[in-house]
Amino acid sequence: MMAQYASILFGMIIANNFVLVKFLGICPFLGVSKRLDSSVGMGLAVTLVMVLATAATWPLQRLLELCGIGYLQTIVFILVIAILVQLLEMVIKRFMPPLYESLGVYLPLITTNCAVLGVCILVIQNGYTYLQSLVAALGGGLGFLLAMVLFSGVRQRVEEANPPACFRGLPITLVSAAIVSLSFMGFSGVIEHLFGA
Repeated sequence: MMAQYASILFGMIIANNFVLVKFLGICPFLGVSKRLDSSVGMGLAVTLVMVLATAATWPLQRLLELCGIGYLQTIVFILVIAILVQLLEMVIKRFMPPLYESLGVYLPLITTNCAVLGVCILVIQNGYTYLQSLVAALGGGLGFLLAMVLFSGVRQRVEEANPPACFRGLPITLVSAAIVSLSFMGFSGVIEHLFGA
């Protein structure tokens, strides 16, 4: 039983990483990863929203199915995510003004972060129980945080390396992201082998 939860958690963090393997949530990944502190803040905010959104949308999906309106899933999920992000934005603005300033426009963009919507839909499609869904959401958020922190370090090293003029800025960032993504794709199958699930 614990092996199944561990497989879901570590699978979402490493082998099925939303950013580096599924290519969801690229906008904040590329936009906020310039500095470590803002990367950590964004990663933690996305993790919190993922877990809260999954906790709210999983039972809502059951309710939609009972009422025979399961086709409204995407609209309802986006509304729930938007409400959660607005609440989170108010809390961060009130209690952590420096983090609020460093995240800038990317904080409200969590609403449109397809990784958050992706985890909410993925847990339904995979037929996870409520607890499995929460573990998957936590793993997805921690995977997003890991990708943000790792890529922040990579970007700092790349900027210090003084790349050729034609590669400076976005081109070297995209090449670096592709290389980091390739390294994560090498983990496919490892989690299932380790936990036997």
